[in-house]
Amino acid sequence: MAGSCAGEGAPGAEGQRGGPLIVTEDADLLDDLLRLCAAAGAVPEVHHGPPGEKESWERAPMILVGDDAARGCRGASRRPGVMLVGRDQDDPGVWRRAVEIGAEYVLRLPDSEGWLVDQIANAVEGVGRSALTVGVMGGRGGSGASTLACALAVTAARSGRRAMLIDGDPLGGGIDVMLGGEESEGLRWPDFARSKGRLGGGALEESLPALHGLRVLSWGREDEVIVPPQAMRSVLAAARRLGGVVVVDLPRRVDESVAEALAQLDVGLLVVPGELRAVAAAQRVASVARRVLEDLRVVARGPYAAGLDEQWVAQALGLPLVGDLPPEAGLPSAQDSGVPPGGNSRGTLARFCAAFWDLADSPGRSNGSLARPGGGGAS
Repeated sequence: MAGSCAGEGAPGAEGQRGGPLIVTEDADLLDDLLRLCAAAGAVPEVHHGPPGEKESWERAPMILVGDDAARGCRGASRRPGVMLVGRDQDDPGVWRRAVEIGAEYVLRLPDSEGWLVDQIANAVEGVGRSALTVGVMGGRGGSGASTLACALAVTAARSGRRAMLIDGDPLGGGIDVMLGGEESEGLRWPDFARSKGRLGGGALEESLPALHGLRVLSWGREDEVIVPPQAMRSVLAAARRLGGVVVVDLPRRVDESVAEALAQLDVGLLVVPGELRAVAAAQRVASVARRVLEDLRVVARGPYAAGLDEQWVAQALGLPLVGDLPPEAGLPSAQDSGVPPGGNSRGTLARFCAAFWDLADSPGRSNGSLARPGGGGAS
């Protein structure tokens, strides 16, 4: 080994792996690669020649080999994640050197910088299956959508899933209040309102308040902050890369930021009370949401007006029915005592949510039905 300098930095967020291995003696190329690693939130290990320890080569999530160092790496073991990086766009020998070191990609800077930042961030975060992302909207005001969103996230976390709850409604009063965490330390939406590029999933998770086993992104107590679509896109993309489940509490109005959130959902749940006026209002919400979201389903909520039931509500809206959201006695007083919606594992709300997650994990989850807690299936 001609010399090495291992990056010294704070340990990565839980669930992250070490940074990439950089092998180069080209000072200018090294500066560029260090800059790209910083943009991806990664702390690399730098060697000026092939690492003396075989473990360094094998354990790194990815390896960036400079053109100048390719010859010295020809004897290294073959493995995935090796990239040959340089600047010369017209070098005829680059492909031969790539084959000799078993490189999967040949990258030319600065053309490939944006793509490389994404790959570094993915490698460090150990990106696997994206999170199942569920949005909850109310068919009318006071429908109980925020309560259901909280209960879904709390139930998911209690079952051992990695869970994040994102408050997408700036006028909703702050979903952290519903969880009893308005004083909890951590970042809120105002801290992310100017986000434009890629956010690290681990960094996002670690920065948010931890409440009831999940991470929560809510609003601050100050004046309303406008979250541009690009900020919504960056935050949700980072949350989804973490895996597990992401629950988004959404407002009834659909502006550009809400449309961006809808575009990233796997499924949307429209909570509709069983009354004619609520169904009429929900039709307008659904017509706008379905311009962006393909999979929108109904969660009906009683009590029902005469002649109505959950099946009638779903048919009137022309949407698949998830089920009938059961009432839970004593929910407000439980919240006053610090028990969030869904916090009582034996309660009807938690059982409804647990059944939903079981359905989401099942092979036949696309049929739009959910076993009603304590009863038969609603189709």
